[in-house]
This record gives sequence, structure tokens and C-alpha cells, in this order.
Amino acid sequence: MKDFRILLVEDERLMSTFIEMELSHEGYKVDVAYDGREGLNIAEENEYNLILLDVMLPGLNGIEVCRRIRQLSLVPIIMLTAKSDISDKVLGLDVGANDYLTKPFEIEELLARIRVYQRGTSIGNKNDEIKVKDIVMNNKAHNVKRGSKEIELTKKEFDLLEILLINKNVVLTRAQLIEKVWGYDYIGDTNVVDVFIRYLRCKIDDGFEDKLITTVRGVGYVIKGE
Repeated sequence: MKDFRILLVEDERLMSTFIEMELSHEGYKVDVAYDGREGLNIAEENEYNLILLDVMLPGLNGIEVCRRIRQLSLVPIIMLTAKSDISDKVLGLDVGANDYLTKPFEIEELLARIRVYQRGTSIGNKNDEIKVKDIVMNNKAHNVKRGSKEIELTKKEFDLLEILLINKNVVLTRAQLIEKVWGYDYIGDTNVVDVFIRYLRCKIDDGFEDKLITTVRGVGYVIKGE
């Protein structure tokens, strides 16, 4: 936990101080910004494992900050807002947020959501390259290659493949994959995972004898490899 770095972008000083104190007490390293432009600059100059981003910010609003960060990094982003309208949630998720937490919230709920990303990913590192068998994912360039073949993926396909690669040899359930890729606020059928697994298989297995994604019947999916 000591190396898990969080950027908090929140303009309400009492709120930001409270969250920073609670996260620091839990052992996280926390940097704080109080407006959108400052938060974006800090995010561009440093590497974080997670960003907590308020929507209503001076300078640049959180939606725009999230959109610009997504052009550079796949770092997990949890949006914080006093708004509960579903359209705001959809907009945040559409520009690349991983999760959404509506104020007021209990700190225990925020900590639980942070632990999900702490356990599941290292995608805050913009320079990471993940390699399993003959497939290579480059987070910084946001590309995937299998052998000499470059594979074009949508954002959700990329995120889903990344979770499977990071957790190689670990069977992930549909619920776990939805939580990590679509977020806590996803409302819909868990069959969306099966649909996107089919999309991935068509793209990464086409033309290759060795099929990368294995279905564990009644449980979920796994990529096996060294």
C-alpha cells in the first residue's frame, strides 16, 4: 500500500482535507489539487495509481479533466460529485471514468472502491508494458500486438483485455470483470462480458492457432501463460 499513489482533485477544502486525512491514515500517498487546471497539470507530470476527481471544479470541470487525462493514461478515475442525475454519470463514464461516487458518501465506501483498483490493476503506470505469451500491451502507446500483428481495440475491449492480462492464470468472474471494466454503477445484463469476450477473441485469436482466452464453465474467464 505504501507505494499506492492517489491524486485528489477537489475544490471544497473541508472535504478535501477530510478525504486526504482518511486516505493518509490508511497508508496511501496523497497529492491534492483544488482546481481542474492544477489537477490536470499534476496528473500530466506525475504517475498515480488512482485519481479521485470532483466534477464541479473551477478552471476546468472534472469531465474535461477526465477526458484530457484519458488521452495520456489509463489510470483509474473515480468521479466525485454532488449531482445524482443519471445523465451526469453517463457523461463521466463516457469520457473514460471508471467509477462514480455521489456526495455525500461514507468514507468506508470510498475505501472499498479504492481497494478494488489496488488489488486489480497497475494501469496507473503509463510506461508499463504487459506481455503474456506472444501478446504485448503497451499502456503508454495504448496499443496491442500479437506477434507482428497490431490489433485495434475499442476502449472497453482494451480495458477488458488488460484486466485479463494483469490477472493471468487467475479466473475472473463476470461480476469481477464488470466491476473492474464497467464500474460499480453499471446497470445492465452481465452478458455484456460474454459479448465483449467474443469481440476480443475475434480480434486477438484471428489467424492464430493458440487461443488466448479460456472459458471456465460456470465461473468466468482466464488468460493462461507465463
